Amino acid sequence: MTEVVCSVDQGTQSTRVYLFDRDVQPVASHQVSFPQMYPQPGWCEHDPFEIWLTVKECLTKALQDAEARIGPVVIKALGITNQRETTVVWHRQTGRPLYNAVVWLDTRTRELCGRMEQELGSKDYFRPVTGLPISTYFSGFKFAWMYENVPAVKAAVDEDMACFGTIDSWLIWQLTGGPQGGVHVTDVTNASRTMLMDLSSCTWHQPYLPLFHMRPSCLPKIVSNAEVYGHTADLHGALHNIPISGCLGDQMAALLGQRCVEGEAKNTYGTGCFMLLNTGPKAIQSRHGLLTTTSFKLGPEEPMQYALEGAVAVAGLGISWMCDSMGIATDPTEFENLANSVPDTGGVYIVPAFSGLLAPHWDDTARGAILGLTGFSTKAHLARAMLEAIAWQAREVLDAMRADIGHGKEDAAAAAAGWSTGSGSGAGPSVDTGNRVSGGGSGNSLRVLRVDGGAAKNGLLMQLQADVLQVPVVRPNFQETTVLGAALAAGLGANVW
Repeated sequence: MTEVVCSVDQGTQSTRVYLFDRDVQPVASHQVSFPQMYPQPGWCEHDPFEIWLTVKECLTKALQDAEARIGPVVIKALGITNQRETTVVWHRQTGRPLYNAVVWLDTRTRELCGRMEQELGSKDYFRPVTGLPISTYFSGFKFAWMYENVPAVKAAVDEDMACFGTIDSWLIWQLTGGPQGGVHVTDVTNASRTMLMDLSSCTWHQPYLPLFHMRPSCLPKIVSNAEVYGHTADLHGALHNIPISGCLGDQMAALLGQRCVEGEAKNTYGTGCFMLLNTGPKAIQSRHGLLTTTSFKLGPEEPMQYALEGAVAVAGLGISWMCDSMGIATDPTEFENLANSVPDTGGVYIVPAFSGLLAPHWDDTARGAILGLTGFSTKAHLARAMLEAIAWQAREVLDAMRADIGHGKEDAAAAAAGWSTGSGSGAGPSVDTGNRVSGGGSGNSLRVLRVDGGAAKNGLLMQLQADVLQVPVVRPNFQETTVLGAALAAGLGANVW
């Protein structure tokens, strides 16, 4: 029988499962989409049970696909990567969710965040401990909103019967038995996005818990990204009793899947856009609107690796919105061709602030805008403007990273971190053969940007990104680096490789 590692990628719009052989080559996969719920403007919810059912379906179908292709398989390890910050609260005894999952891009906590900022005196009150500013983005505020607005959540918390977690916690608990002995854990990368974890010790910061109505009994145990957390239960055949041995938030999984070592950066173009720079064992406090966060911890005794992150809420979501809601194109391929049919935007600019602006502005009151429309404007100009908006948001994040690592002040340190400080050639951008998209030289810039995610398949977007950044953009042959990162961690945790 062929030995494989299973990787579950639970994303914002779909769930995917991949099976990899011992050479880390994909042998089978399956993907299922699930509904998005928008009960009010700015709100976004998922059904936790719907997500769980898609995971089970993908596991079954991917296994069937593998057996049809290569014969019987034995799954040696299972890894999970997930949409971060999306928050679930469920009842410890019944296993029933007490409310829909509140999704990472949901902004219903705006008033709560404003109130807390006013009471604490600063948007950056939590930064020294957690690396995060007060924002609707993070899980702690979503939990606090549920406690204050959902009676079933408040009652379960007050009775010590509530389990809090991000999607990774919910899935691991379900996979390991749910109400019948399920394991309640979260990994350091997902825990770092709650506003409750001390970045230096990787433990829950007890003084912050009362601010969010959080009780210690609600919290999962924080674990590393590569160790055995438990084994699958209530699944049959080759899916039974698999060690669950790897878990990372999606952007950290992509960082690992891209093999970004200290000083290297990647940008994932999924629903949103997320640029991470691996800063190694040192957590660098951002002074320019970025997040100080975790990269990965590949074993209980391994050192913690940290990152600077710039999170942008709208990337592929903007393309989907233009296709599905505005009817500008029928699919991403037609959208790219449409945008490519004009040489520029014709003076049209788009600010895709559907749920506010994240890094580096952190303005949850901002709203989207289309500017510069004239009688000359066409849907092709709108399509190209959306792609340019994505590219320029990434440029803002890169500029903040340059400022945080001291460009223009500490060139030697910057160069040691893998960043160019030369004057550059000033050459124009070009596209190489293969998967490298090149930009012309520029002083004080990242030497290379590794990219992945669904929207990274858009060749025009990647060329625009190289032009805007004036940095070579490298796209791997296997672009599903998020699911690959979870597989690598799971294999390490179960000693497969």
